This record gives sequence, C-alpha cells and structure tokens, in this order.
Amino acid sequence: MRKIQVQILLLFFISFQILFAQQPQKPNAVEIYNQIKKLNFLGSVLYVAAHPDDENTRMISYLANEMNARTGYLSLTRGDGGQNLIGPQLRELLGVIRTQELIEARKIDGGEQFFSRANDFGFSKNPNETLEIWDKDKVLADVVWTIRNFQPDIIINRFDHRSPGTTHGHHTSSAMLSVQSFKLTNDPKIYPEQLKYAAPWQVKRQFFNPSWWFYGSQEKFDAANKSKFTKLETGVYYTGIGKSNQEIAALSRSRHQSQGFGSTGVRGLETEYLELINGDTPKDRDNLFDGIDTSWNRVKNGKPVGDLVTSIIDKYNFSNPSASIPDLVKAYTMIQALDDTHWKNLKSTAIKNIIASCSGLYLEAVASEQEATPGSKINLNLEAINRCAVEMQLTSVTTLPDNKSTPQNSILKDNNDQKINLQIQLPDNIEYTQPYWLKEKATVGMYTVSNQQNIGVPDIIREVKVVFNIKINNVEIPFERTVVYKYNDGVKGEMYNFLDIVPEVTTSILEKVLIFRDTKSKMVPVKVRAGKDDVKGNLQLELPKSWNVSPKQIAFTLDKKGTEQIFYFEVTPPVNPEEVAAKSIAIVDNKRFDRDLTIIDFNHITKQMVLKPAESKCIRIDLKTSGDAIAYIMGAGDEVPESLTQMGYKVSVLKPEEITPEKLDSFGTVITGIRAYNTVNALANKQNILFNFVKSGKNMIVQYNTYGKLVTDKIAPYPLKLSNDRVTEENAKITFLAPNHPVLNTPNKITSKDFEGWTQEQGLYYPDEYDPAFTPIISSHDKGESAKNGALLVAPYGKGYYIYTGLSFFRELPEGVAGAYRLLSNIISLKQPIEAPKQDLKQ
Repeated sequence: MRKIQVQILLLFFISFQILFAQQPQKPNAVEIYNQIKKLNFLGSVLYVAAHPDDENTRMISYLANEMNARTGYLSLTRGDGGQNLIGPQLRELLGVIRTQELIEARKIDGGEQFFSRANDFGFSKNPNETLEIWDKDKVLADVVWTIRNFQPDIIINRFDHRSPGTTHGHHTSSAMLSVQSFKLTNDPKIYPEQLKYAAPWQVKRQFFNPSWWFYGSQEKFDAANKSKFTKLETGVYYTGIGKSNQEIAALSRSRHQSQGFGSTGVRGLETEYLELINGDTPKDRDNLFDGIDTSWNRVKNGKPVGDLVTSIIDKYNFSNPSASIPDLVKAYTMIQALDDTHWKNLKSTAIKNIIASCSGLYLEAVASEQEATPGSKINLNLEAINRCAVEMQLTSVTTLPDNKSTPQNSILKDNNDQKINLQIQLPDNIEYTQPYWLKEKATVGMYTVSNQQNIGVPDIIREVKVVFNIKINNVEIPFERTVVYKYNDGVKGEMYNFLDIVPEVTTSILEKVLIFRDTKSKMVPVKVRAGKDDVKGNLQLELPKSWNVSPKQIAFTLDKKGTEQIFYFEVTPPVNPEEVAAKSIAIVDNKRFDRDLTIIDFNHITKQMVLKPAESKCIRIDLKTSGDAIAYIMGAGDEVPESLTQMGYKVSVLKPEEITPEKLDSFGTVITGIRAYNTVNALANKQNILFNFVKSGKNMIVQYNTYGKLVTDKIAPYPLKLSNDRVTEENAKITFLAPNHPVLNTPNKITSKDFEGWTQEQGLYYPDEYDPAFTPIISSHDKGESAKNGALLVAPYGKGYYIYTGLSFFRELPEGVAGAYRLLSNIISLKQPIEAPKQDLKQ
C-alpha cells in the first residue's frame, strides 16, 4: 500500500509543480511520506554536461525519485549561444531564459541545478577551440568548487572525454574537465582559496553515460559489448497513477521551451548504461552505490538520527501526518548537535520543510508592491497559520537584510490564521535585483563573478527575506521565507512574483542600433522609467565630441512609480564613417543612473529583471540602399525587421494567413525569418504563392533553417539540400567565388573588410547540395576544414531572384556589424533591374 502511495506522491508533486511553478508548495500526506524517506538517504550524484538541455532527465529523475539520492546537474554554461524559438532574446538574455528553464526542469525531476562561469559563445567544433576561448583554469576551478560544495559520491558525465572532434567542443570539454577534476578535488594545494568556504572532497566513482548516438545508431549500440557497464533499469512504472519515469523525464525536458524540446513521454522497460572511468569498481556492478554508506552511519553520531527517522517512517500516519511532529522535532534537535556541517545543513533544511508540511504550517511574507528602491521602506503582510493540533508559538519574526527582530509571542492555535503587518527599511546599499553573473563585465568566453561563494549559484540572489521563529515542543525552529508579491488575476487567479529591487530611475535608448547613412540628423527616442514616486531629474544623451547632440539635457518629472515617458534628442553624425556608443544618463539628486531595465516574462518561467548599461550603437556608415517595401515572415523570432527599418526600408511583418498574391503585390521583397521552415507549418502550403511572387520579378530571401524537420522539402524553387555545415570562426577568411556578381557590387562594393567584426559565427546550416541554377557567392571555412560554399546562394527565377543564406544576419544586425548591413542591402537590391537601379532611399 505504501509503495503505491509513494508513487502517487511523486507524480502529484510533478503535476503540481508544472501548474503552479511560482507558487508555494502545499504537499499532501503521501508527498510528505516520500520526503521523510528521502531524509534517510545520505548519498549524492552529480551529473555533468555543457548546456541546458544536455542533461539526461531520465537518469536524473530515476536517481532523485527512485533511489532517493541527492542529485545535481552541473551545466558548465547557461546556454547563451543558442537560438531562441519563443522570442527575440539572444546571448545573455537567452542565457537568463535557459537558466530559468533548467531551474523549472529540476523542480519536476527532483534534481538541483549548478553552473560554472563559462559563457556559451556558440558552436565549437573541438575542445581545443573551446578551452582557448573559455579560461580553462577558471572553468576547471568552478568544476572543483562545485564538487567540493556538493560532495558527490558519484559523478556521471554526459559526454565522452576520449572523442574530441566528434561532437560540440563544449560537450567534450565538459567531460575532459570533469575527468581532470577527479584527482584534484581532494588536494588542498589545488585552488586553496576555495578552502575558506569548502573542504577538499574525494569522489568515489566517475562514470560516462553512453547512449546509442555515441555509437552512431541504435543497432550499433545494441550490438556493442556492454558486459562491463553498470546497468540501471530506469523504466520504472508507477502503478498508482499509470505514469512512467520516462514520462516524468519528458515533463522535465519539456521545460526547455526556448529550444523546442517539448517531449512526449514513453513507457515500458528501459535501461541506462554507465561506463566506469574513474574510481573503484562496485562489487555488485549494477548497484551504483555498492560499497558506499548512504545511511546516517556515515555521519559521526548520526546513527541515532537514522534510527529515529526509520521509526518515523514505520509509524507514519497517512491520515494524520502531524502525529510525526514530536519525533521530527526531536530528530531536528539531534541533527543540530552533529559536527558534520555538510549533512547537518542539508538535512536541517529538509526536516524543517517536513515539519511545516506535516503541520500544515503556512508561512508567507508578501510585499504591498512588486518593486522597491534602495533605502526605501516597504510594507509587508505576514501570514502564519498552524493547521494541526500540535501546540506552536510564533516567538518573533526577523527581517533580512536589516536583521531586525520583532517579538510576537503569539500562540498559533489550530487553523487560526495570524496576520501581521510590519515595515522594513531597505539599506541604501542593497543590491538591485538582477542575474548576479551579469553584474560585472564579461569576456567572450567567461562571465565574471568576483564573490567566490556566488559561483555556481543557479538563480538570482535575493536578499529581502523574513524568518519566522516558531517554538514547537519547546524547540525554537527558524523558517525562512523570501518576500514575494502576489495579486489576483481575473482569469488565472492567484499570481506570484518576487519582490524586485530597482533603481530610482532607468533609461533606455529605444533603438539599440542607430544607422546614419549620411550627415543628416536623426531624432533619437530615449525612454525614462520611474522606480519610485515623484522622481525629478535631467536626462542626457552622451556621445563622443565628433557627434552633435541637442539639447544637452532635458528636465523630466515622473509622479508615479512605473510611469514612463519618452524624450527626443537630435543627433548629428560626423562626416566620416565611425562606430560609437551612445549612453543615456539620468541625473537625480546629483546621482547618476545609467541602467536599462529589461523584463523577461514567459508563462513557463519566473519573471526576470535584467539591468544592462543604457547604451546603443551609433554607426555612421557608407551604406546605399535600393528597393521597395519588405514583407517579413517571422520564424523562430529575431530582430531583423527592426534592423531593416533602421536601414530605411518600410517593413511589414506578415502572419502566415496573410501570405496571399493580393497582399504580396504591394511588396518588392519577401524575407523569411530564421528557422521559419522549421517552425511555421503554414508555409508548406504557401510555397507556390511565394515562388510566383519571385517569378513575377520580385525578390525572396530565405534565412537559415536547420536541416531536420522542415515543414516542406521544397523550400526553394530548385533542388536545395541543407546540411550541418557551418563556419564558427567569425573571422574566418572570406573568398569571393563570384566577385563580379551584382550582390557583391551593387549598390555597395563588398570587400573582405565587410566581414570584419562579426560576432559568434559567420553562419550555420549551409546547403551542401544545390541546383546549378544557384550561384555560390562566397566561401570560407574553419581551421583545418574544407571550404564551405553554401553561405550565400543566389538563383534567378522567372523575372526575380531567390536567395538562400545561412549567414548569421540575425546576430550581426542587432550587434551593429556594418558589413552585414551593406551586404543585406545588396541582396535586397537584386530585385531591381541591374541596369537601372532605383534612387537610394531617403532618410
């Protein structure tokens, strides 16, 4: 009976997390029982890979839920270099999204999440390149740091350290660094600065987690000799609710929405294999923890705790979980007396949660507003309710970070809700709410985190908390709660966010790249947002002396918090080409505010606030444009339409249902966004319309798509096959295959200089097979590789042109790469008769 109840617990908990990921958990009796069982297991496993979505969620779920092991996932990067299927956010903003997706995934599969400071700079073809761009020693130090803190008995690598060049360079690097760390973590001479906060630690065993794709096919994997592998039967079926471990893993993996990893759960027997690569061989090969003490006996004086917890499990009353509270409080007291700080801290947190759950003890601290500024006072509404017959007393509450204690001395009677109102004074120097790894200047390969203790922390570090000090059976237990903000949505009901600490004022230059094709001035809009009531100051737009800005400053007054106002500065560029940074500054009470606030808000993750320098790139560029209005068909999401508008084009973003001959008639060019043929199913039925558009004398530009899962095989009017070819070295030498082609000469003369300063990559997923009707325009390649000629293919079709390009315009244009603008202008101009191009567009 109990086994069935535990199975019900696990899946109920998972479904609850999915529906209410940001709300406080209210576990039922069966869930509590499983938490108590986990309290009695003192073993841990760390899974190591390179990116969000690299982790094997089936393995993590099995270890955490079936074996009850403390299970962590160390992702060396936050996935900043990937693509985004749900919005235009790229680079560090995408990293913020993928960080939260991992945190939500771990809530479902029961694992914990960690990171290194490595910056995902994009696809890398080998570990030598990866470790050259990353600071290898710092990333290795972060792996060692995570191991010393987490203290895993076992490490499992997702990737093979012995096969460089066969997969993403980040993948192999993660395995290589993990293997290297195995012999370092217990040496006090290695990274001794860490030992102020952590102790040396020796992992017992290290495994590689192979699967069929390491062998090339399922058939080859099935035929491989796996007699020396550890075998885990992970296809656990939970009869109580009719779901499998694989289905749990699919729910976890489906949190990676930005990467399009929605997964369907499967059922049936399933085996995972582990190859031992370091440490001692278990006598029972298929028992992962064989020979490792996972009981309380591993902790000095811990045996009595284990015995008591075993007794609590045996006597647990599913109809009345509160009956376990006296023994749980006794176990809590015994844990406080232990010398082993590692397990003491972990199990203290766990048992406090169990005590609160058994008693129905609900504790919450809610701010009256969602945002506050440093130095301000905020009103808090506290709620404390004990929903059981066990006597409890709320002795005091302590607010953080001011560490102010307020006596209460109130009895928490059964189901008698206690409401407390108090005010907290925020320090003047409290940190703004933002991802801590973005606070300091980063390099291409590494984030900077100066505070050693913060390294690897998965989430935003929030300082405003309330500690409820509760006395139970004469034992005072502190329960810490992070301050939240909640409100009622008329459709969704109770909604939660965290309290955010914001600057008094933030500013934003609305155009992140400003293109000046001549010396004519532009009106530049700058937005000001109030972080508190009654903000007065002066707004300035700072540019180098070669640029003229008028007026020098603009006075502003914002009466209410959250109020926004847009002001305009007239900017005149210099005569000669130049690239500079414009900075918007607000001066309030002689203090300088120079942060731009970005809000990231998706339903599947916690709302995020990112503060970046309030800057834009201003480019005085030698750019000629030619062409008519452009229809843009959005794919996975990008910012190319905004860049086209900056170039002077009239851009309309069309929905798939708007792709009709009549609608297209008013446009001269159609451009499909990145991965449109991977994500927009309706395009499969629109190809004839689009091809006829080209045939009539217009221009169609198709940006990159991945080579798998296309909505149609006929993405071009001629045969064209996509591949995995890419050029990851953004400064790879360019060879012009068709130097006299108009796309390199009209209206801008394209030279190799136009490919300087590209970011992250030149391009990706180039076609490697295409009809002779296509003219390949350029060629380049990464070091040691053959030439890749499919970056830009141009084919006449009827009276117009069809162009396919894998060049990463979606990255280069938002970064203000001048050459990308010039080349794209030439591609667009191909729809015009070469012998009589139209006059340049006016500003």
